[in-house]
Amino acid sequence: MHKPTVQISLDLIDLDEAIDTAAMALRAGVDWLEAGTPLLLAHGLHSVSALRENFPQAPIVADLKTMDGGYLEAEMMAKAGATHVVVMARSHEETVKCVVQCGMDYGVGIMGDNLGCPDMVEGARNLEDLGCGYIVHHIGYDERRGIAAAGNRMPSPLDQLEEVVGAVSVPVQAVGGLSLEQAVACPSYGAPLVVLGAPLTIDADSFQTASGDVEASLKMICDQVHST
Repeated sequence: MHKPTVQISLDLIDLDEAIDTAAMALRAGVDWLEAGTPLLLAHGLHSVSALRENFPQAPIVADLKTMDGGYLEAEMMAKAGATHVVVMARSHEETVKCVVQCGMDYGVGIMGDNLGCPDMVEGARNLEDLGCGYIVHHIGYDERRGIAAAGNRMPSPLDQLEEVVGAVSVPVQAVGGLSLEQAVACPSYGAPLVVLGAPLTIDADSFQTASGDVEASLKMICDQVHST
């Protein structure tokens, strides 16, 4: 069983700010750093190599959301210092296989993301069957907002999280519109990889310190996840 792990998603465009946030997060007890898609779009490989240079021991997830050219994309990130990369379930299965092969060649963990799958549970199962070592159960930003704007209840990854966890034998993380409390509760659903978005706004009552200190609040969150 994978132990409860806290991953901070550095969805920032400014590289210096991302490095400062990463340093604060690691001090607070975060386990994995994620070079978020906005950071990768802004700075590419340099964002991953800068994180690796500054934090030589930290696991680094490159949220590539790979759809094609799987081997090359994963290889570039592995060489830059990423320990994990993300491939999309909606890509062709040959792409997933290429990313998985690269993962084996370079010792990099492969996270398969089921965003946009007509059947999210089947999408997760297929990703595991193709060799992904982790599942990202993901309801997308545009999807959530579009459905809510049409007057319908906003979907949440928690809706099918237990089903996804039950369908696969690899660790699962749930992503997409979760509150801090919901994210911290993910291990209770059997999904041990907790993702927190940065920039961080610690506004939930249960994690607000008296001083409003983000680092202290983040430490509280990490302690709670690690104790589950």
